Amino acid sequence: MADNGVDEEKRATLRRFAALGAATPLVGFGDDESETESGETGSDARDAIVGYVAATPGAHFSKIRDDLKLGTGETQYHLRHLLEEGVVESRRDGDYKRFFPTDRFEEFEQVSLGYLRRSTPRGMLVELLRDPEATGSDLAGRLDVSRATVSTYARELDEAGLLSREDGYAVRRPETVITLLIRYADSFGPDAAAFADDASRFIRFDP
Repeated sequence: MADNGVDEEKRATLRRFAALGAATPLVGFGDDESETESGETGSDARDAIVGYVAATPGAHFSKIRDDLKLGTGETQYHLRHLLEEGVVESRRDGDYKRFFPTDRFEEFEQVSLGYLRRSTPRGMLVELLRDPEATGSDLAGRLDVSRATVSTYARELDEAGLLSREDGYAVRRPETVITLLIRYADSFGPDAAAFADDASRFIRFDP
């Protein structure tokens, strides 16, 4: 896998996402020709981060770093510059800082993407979109978590504006959540991919 100390898997990953990033408006970092430890230029790494964030909106710092196989320092360096240039923006989500393409998503969408990137909340939302009559006990059984875990996340989702608990559980703005699940299904878990494959059942069209 290695060639003269160069991690070819990392280079392939960076190139794949850099192709997306290079096509993104406002990106022009050709002046950063310093080389990373693996031999890529700074602009390659930065374009890869832009492409990754475009394909995986709501990803947090560690996921960006790990998926792109970058070092902590270089990830911090490039994200700082991208934030300063206004190419990406960030949102605090508890212990995480999540990153998004600038001006691409409204607040509800950013919050939704943050929760969709967390396994149990995403599973709850997917199950409720499939079965709006599902109870807390139903969700606990299907997701193999405790009833207390479901209650904790239901409260969080309610406070975040994604879930109503007035009469059972109901996803707020379901069309928006479904759209995000389908559009970025490949960047979520297999539950989202399975939902996207069957999504036509959950979309209503009123001409």
